Amino acid sequence: MFALVDGNNFYVSCERVFRPSLQGRPVVVLSNNDGCAISRSDEAKALGVKMAQPHFEFRHLEEQAGLVALSANFTLYGDMSDRMMSLAAGLGAEQEIYSIDESFIDLSGISGDLRGRARAVRERILQWIGIPCCVGIGPTKTLAKLANHIAKVAERKPGTYPVPQAQVCDLSTLTPDEVSSLLASTEVGEVWGVGRRIGDQLREGGITTALELSRLDPATVRRRWSIVLERTVRELQGLPCIEMDDAPAPKKEIACTRSFGHPIRELPPLVEAVSEFAARAAEKLRRQGSVAAMVLVFAHTSPFRPGRRFARSLTVPLRRPTSDTAAITQAAVLGLECLFEPGYDLAKAGVMLLELSDGSILQGELDLEAEEGRERGKLNRAVDVLNDRYGKGTLRLASTGTEGDRREWTMRQQRRTPQYTTDWRQAPIARA
Repeated sequence: MFALVDGNNFYVSCERVFRPSLQGRPVVVLSNNDGCAISRSDEAKALGVKMAQPHFEFRHLEEQAGLVALSANFTLYGDMSDRMMSLAAGLGAEQEIYSIDESFIDLSGISGDLRGRARAVRERILQWIGIPCCVGIGPTKTLAKLANHIAKVAERKPGTYPVPQAQVCDLSTLTPDEVSSLLASTEVGEVWGVGRRIGDQLREGGITTALELSRLDPATVRRRWSIVLERTVRELQGLPCIEMDDAPAPKKEIACTRSFGHPIRELPPLVEAVSEFAARAAEKLRRQGSVAAMVLVFAHTSPFRPGRRFARSLTVPLRRPTSDTAAITQAAVLGLECLFEPGYDLAKAGVMLLELSDGSILQGELDLEAEEGRERGKLNRAVDVLNDRYGKGTLRLASTGTEGDRREWTMRQQRRTPQYTTDWRQAPIARA
């Protein structure tokens, strides 16, 4: 048996924890550079704001309907996610964190009232950190995710599903007829594993609900579509095909890219940006215990703005596979200097680390170069520890610039709220 715990409108909910005045108001969290909607409150959804809709298209609602649009505060959301996941882990013996606001819990060996246990964990999360969430329980991960969808919609849109399924939906407590009724009320595109293209093909073939999908012959599905959809059908039929993954496989590529707050025409601010991106990518590389052999750097103009077009990339091989921030940054800056050409309004740049391998394979080397690498490794680990403790950017390479958020290339985030939980200087103050 599996459970899926999912925070409701997670980014918006994180903002509301520290600003109770936002409760009941339409709220939208915007993407990088305040470009488009990436999280919406139920009230904002009711106004017609769509996911990924550009901000300028619904900006008028700020005056007309009191909508509040906020810049993304990913530092806050990441910390709140860690807190929520630590509480959700109490639901079962094994946890798989699927995304920043979702985690699967393996309920194997857990006896008693699973629905009551899930409600207790949900109330604890709401009381201790202020994040509302829903829980879906089912014999497979696909059914657990579908149950979570039912729990959310039953709470948000009364009448769509039976009221008792709101907030916590446990399919294991229902009769086969009751489960079939819920599946019949669920559009096929809401099933985990059914993408837009496959969903269109299924609907063209007369398969419009999750129940109809669950009644297909798995072998036929595999021949006509894919083994992935066959696995989805078997999971809907109650046969577990997707195991828990508590240790995701290391990434084969690591990238850090950003759009600029303002177009960049000169090399110095571009060097600052690429240095920052390279340092972030190197930190991610060390966290998964890998080393990189190649560094790709790119820069381009905006495809949506008039003017001359520029889009170039360059791959720089490293002398030896490494996770050292200085070496990776040096390679990225070298590549940037080679591809840069003045006179263009550059809108975005990024760094990608390629040909990743296990960092432990270098530990047995005894030459002087390897010894120097080990010393650099100690330095990088020390920097990572200090940045984790005191905040990102506490220690950084000088080439990233010294102006902090005032750097020319930084993203527009005029609407960002404080980082309440990770910076003492921005901690909320309670006044009597």
